[in-house]
Order: sequence, then C-alpha cells, then structure tokens
Amino acid sequence: MGLKTHNDEQPTLNLTPMIDIVFLLIIFFMVGTKFSELERKIGLEPPAVSDNGSLSAAPEAKTVNVFRDGRIELNNQPVSLSELTEQLAAARSKYPAIGVLIRGDADGRFQSVASVLNACSKAGIAKMSVSVKLRTANAQRPLQR
Repeated sequence: MGLKTHNDEQPTLNLTPMIDIVFLLIIFFMVGTKFSELERKIGLEPPAVSDNGSLSAAPEAKTVNVFRDGRIELNNQPVSLSELTEQLAAARSKYPAIGVLIRGDADGRFQSVASVLNACSKAGIAKMSVSVKLRTANAQRPLQR
C-alpha cells in the first residue's frame, strides 16, 4: 500500500463568466437609461384622441346562481332581482357584449330561473346561457311529475 506524499489541488470556482454577465447587464441598463432620457428631451406633443371605450379583452361572463329556495347570487354575492338588473345594466354600459351564465338548481322551481332570464333581458344582455350537466347512462334520475 503506497502512502500519499503530495497534496491534491483544491477545486477553484471560475468567476469570469459571472463577472462578464454582470458587466453586460450594467451596460444594458446604462444604455436603456440613456434612451429614456432622450425621449423626455424631445419637444414633441403627441396627438390626442377621444376615449371610445377600453381596448382590453372582453371580461369573463357574469355568473348568476339560482338556488332551490329562490336566492340569487351574482358572482357569489347575494342580490335581489332589481339589484341584479341594475348591476348587469352597469356592466353592459362598460362592455356592451358582456355575457351572463345562469346556473339553476335542478330541484328548484323554473320560475326563479325565468325571473333571472327576464332581469337579464331588461338589463339589455343579449348573450345569455344556462348551465346544465350531462346525464350519464347509469345515473339517470326519474322525472318528477
């Protein structure tokens, strides 16, 4: 068995690539700052236009829940039929093509859902949909008469 008579070199960390990246970032931000200063010094007044509404994407459809006891919620906030009409009309004034998704309880009275549909119509909502669940072949409920 041989004895070790010399010491192995300890590994060193090469910091050159990291220093290069830091210098590149410093140069990038210095140059970017200079461009923004030049834009501020230009004596140019950009043209003005009128506000014709937002150019943002269409908002999500509003969700109306109708519970079996007749309670109504708009986006998980309890409302009455008149409040529903007012809030939907306000939303429609901001975005005319807004949609409404109506989710009614299967065991509830259809009159409650019909009242919500009427409130949406009064608010001027043209895009209404009713949420349903597809029945599977083995889980059919008997129809009540």
